This record gives sequence, structure tokens and C-alpha cells, in this order.
Amino acid sequence: MQRLCAVPYVSVLWLLSGCAEDAPDADEGSSSGASDSATSSGPDTSATSATSATSATSATSTASGSTGDDPTFPDDLPPAGNPDGECEVPAEAGLADSTSPTTVIGDGTPASCTGDAFIDAVAQGGVITFNCGPDPVVIAVDRTAKVFNDTGPEIVIDGGGLVTLDGGGAVRILYMNTCDEAQVWTTPNCDNQDHPRLTVQNLTFVGANASGQDPEGGGAIFARGGRLKVVNSRFFGNRCDEVGPDVGGGGIRAFDQFDDLPLYVVNSTFGGAEGLGNECSNGGGINSIGVSYTVINSLFSHNRAIGNGANPAEPGTPGGGNGGAICTDGNTMTLTLCGVSIRDNVANEGGGAVFFTSNDQTGSLVIRDSVLSGNPSLGFETDGYPGIFVIASGPPQVENSTLE
Repeated sequence: MQRLCAVPYVSVLWLLSGCAEDAPDADEGSSSGASDSATSSGPDTSATSATSATSATSATSTASGSTGDDPTFPDDLPPAGNPDGECEVPAEAGLADSTSPTTVIGDGTPASCTGDAFIDAVAQGGVITFNCGPDPVVIAVDRTAKVFNDTGPEIVIDGGGLVTLDGGGAVRILYMNTCDEAQVWTTPNCDNQDHPRLTVQNLTFVGANASGQDPEGGGAIFARGGRLKVVNSRFFGNRCDEVGPDVGGGGIRAFDQFDDLPLYVVNSTFGGAEGLGNECSNGGGINSIGVSYTVINSLFSHNRAIGNGANPAEPGTPGGGNGGAICTDGNTMTLTLCGVSIRDNVANEGGGAVFFTSNDQTGSLVIRDSVLSGNPSLGFETDGYPGIFVIASGPPQVENSTLE
């Protein structure tokens, strides 16, 4: 298979300049295997506290928070979301109100917005905004920011359209796991509890790498338990393990959403142009086991599932290669796409656009007002549904959509 102009890790400045023939080698500068265990064990005072939030937000900054409209991203990278997506967004799936932040990262200057401040703010929980000045800022993250489960129940991280979190090709950026004892067990049913409810909005995630990390998958975001919602955000050049039958999610990997409620991905972009795609063994963009996704007005392009041997792995292969853009596996679950564009993604095995497997054939794949185009499945796909491999309660429910 011809390798795309991929970005396992190159600098954000290179991303801003576009995909060039003289781009760095994919393995240059990456330091795989960095461990989440280096993350701060708890909050400290590196970030601006809530007591100073009023003065911080009075300056020209990103700390003003979101009340309704999606802010734009003032750079040359692809914008967030599918410009042709016109599906209605349920109230619960929209932007969270972040106008009264608990923590404001920064004092109005780019230098004050550090990876340490971001990590500490996530550990404190609550509503987090940024005050880094009026221009876009890149925050280098050298270890994973971890949510503590007793700091919610509502946790909001709002970048205001100006903040890029950069994993440096070495680390996962954001982690939430209600069943991780180190992050505090808060109920006896960690695999089905209603908190934390994490909203990530108006942010860009770039250069994250969860390869070799435990738990597996979720290059930019790993979320287990509670609820996760992603709104008006972008994912460029994130990755996780190259091979394996049960690892996935170059951008996002999720498990155990409360009461099997859907994980919303709204007005967000995964890839968007050649050289900006995300990749993993399975699910170059997003992946889950046993989780329902509702994806609205979003764009997936140039993402890749790079494993080989499928799942279960064929003899003599390491496994993987399913779901160039999206890979979901489990039993009773639903993947709903509305107003979504999925184009130019590739799977080494099944489902260049979407791989959906409901093992007990009780799940449903629903595609409305969407376009899936030019997503080659190099191994297999379901007859009559280009770019899709599906095992479900019936054939995909396709309404007012194009599959080609």
C-alpha cells in the first residue's frame, strides 16, 4: 500500500506550512513508549486559580468561554467540522457553558500557558479555559493529563479556538478512566457510573502517540466510564499502536459510557487534508468497544487503519487494519452519522470508512445526510456498501446519503 504523506510526528509549524515533499521521516524525533505514569499525582497551583479568573478574563484572551456559537480557528489548517453538515445538534450534544471557569490557564501571555499548567488544571477538574493572549498558541505536553474522578462531576476543557495541545510524537494527551484506582474510585460500579462528564471543546490535538502505552489505544484521548463529549475540535497527526487486533483510535478510544448513552462527536475534524490524518492499527480516527457514537456535522479524511491480519488475527499476522476512519466493536450499540463527510481514508483490511461489528447482531449502523466517498478497503467490505464493513441487526440504515 502506498504510504500517505502522514504525520506520526512532525512539528506544528510544519503542519501549518502544509504537507511538503521534504517532510521529516515519520520516525524522526519520536520517542515511543513514554509512560502515562509520569503524570502529576494531583493538582497544584501552576494554573491560574478561580479566584483570579475574573481579572484574567478581562484581558484579551481565550478565557471568555463558550456560550453557544462555535469559535473559528484562526490558522491555515482545516477548520473544525464538515462545512456541508446541516444536521440539528441536540442540546445535550452542543457546547458546554464555560463562561465561569474554575481554572484559567495562563496570565495573558503565551509563555504562561505551559504543559505543566494544563496537566495541573485537568487534575483539579471543573471548568478550564485559557488566557494565553489573542493569538493561537501551541502547548507542548510531555506527559499525559489525567482526570481525577472525584473532581467533577462536570469537567469542561475549552480552548476557545486558539489552543493546540501537542503531544510531541511521544505521549497520549488526555486520559479519563473511572476504573483506574490511581485516579480515585468513586462508586462500586466503575464500569457504569454517570461521572465524570468530560467535555472537550474548541481545541486542537496534534502529535499525540499512545503506542506502547497501557491501556492501549486512544492516541489523543482515552476515555473509560462516565461520559465524554467532543465539540468543535480538531485532531491532526495523532497515532497509537501500529498493529494488533484489539487496539485502536488514533484520535479517540472509548469504553463504558454511562448507561450505554452515546458519545457525541460534533462539528469536529479528524485529518482534513493529506498529511494531517490520524492512524492506528484500527480506527484511524475513532475507536470503541461496546460504546455507541453519535457523530454530527464532522469530517474524517486521510486517516488510516494500518494493522494487518484483521480481528481475530489471521495466522501469522499481528492483527488489525480495520476502520480507516471509524472502528467500533461490541454487542448492542449504535453508530449514528448525520451530516458527516468521510473521504479518502484507508483500511489495510476491512472498512476504509467504517468498520462496525455487533458481535451478537443487535447493534445498528445509521447514516443520514452524509457522504462517504473514496475510502478503500484493501481487504474486505460489505457488498453494496463501499468503504463499509458491517455486522449488525440488519443492513445499514442509509437516508439521504451518498456511498461511493
